[in-house]
Formats: sequence, C-alpha cells, structure tokens
Amino acid sequence: MKVNPKIGIDQLVFGMKQKDVTALYGNPDKQYEDEEGNVIYLYNAQKMRLTFYEDEAFRLGYIICSHPELELFSEKIIGRPWEAIATMLTSKNIKSLEKENFDTVDNYFNESNWMIFQVEFDEIIRLELGAVFNEKADEFDWKFKG
Repeated sequence: MKVNPKIGIDQLVFGMKQKDVTALYGNPDKQYEDEEGNVIYLYNAQKMRLTFYEDEAFRLGYIICSHPELELFSEKIIGRPWEAIATMLTSKNIKSLEKENFDTVDNYFNESNWMIFQVEFDEIIRLELGAVFNEKADEFDWKFKG
C-alpha cells in the first residue's frame, strides 16, 4: 500500500466520495458519524479509517492507516524505528516535523504534506494523512476530479 503525500494512500485519492471508495473496496466493515457529522469508514483488511468531511460535501479528506505493508518512498514504515524513518524523511527533504507527546505515543507532524507519524515504543504504529490546502490556504486542494 503506497502512501502518496498530498494525494492519498493506495487507490484512494483525496476528494473521492463514498461511492467512489465503495467501488474500490466494497462496503466498509464499520461506518459511523463522528461528533462533527463527518462519516467514518473502517476497513479491517486494509487497517484504514477514512473520514468524509460533512462540510465538504462528504469528500474523503483524512486517512489513518496501520497496515504493515504501508510504504512511503518505497520503504515500509509500520513497525520501523522512528529514527530510521526520520532519516529517510530528511533525505527526501521533509525536515519540518513538530513533535507532540500523548501519554506513551509521540506524534511527528509535517504540515506541508499533512502527515502525522504516530510512534510508540520507538516504532511507527500508525500514519495519518490529510488533504492539503491550496495556495489560498482557505480551501482544500482536492486531487480527485471524478
């Protein structure tokens, strides 16, 4: 499963509607609405949680994934030591990482690609990837044109 920064993961592209996603992956294993009215799809086999934003006509805007085959720049990242991935990110000119700590988990956030690497016990356990904003910075830069 390939991570495409600013675009999506695997065949998922930011801006897809629910029908586009179900055409690729079928019905989700679980579906619910969060407290903001967004629709959340859970796919067990892909170990993904997808968020369709209510205030953006239910477009896919956020993906959380913990699949062991998840790859960024052709390197698997889940279960890898944070320092190895941090070095790889630096080599790809992704240097701006803000660190936040939540109990046992450290989050490393890169705003320009809207990526959050969640690290526990010095290993990456999850990647969060969000749609990015356009140059005006007031609206999403939807990549899906369907």
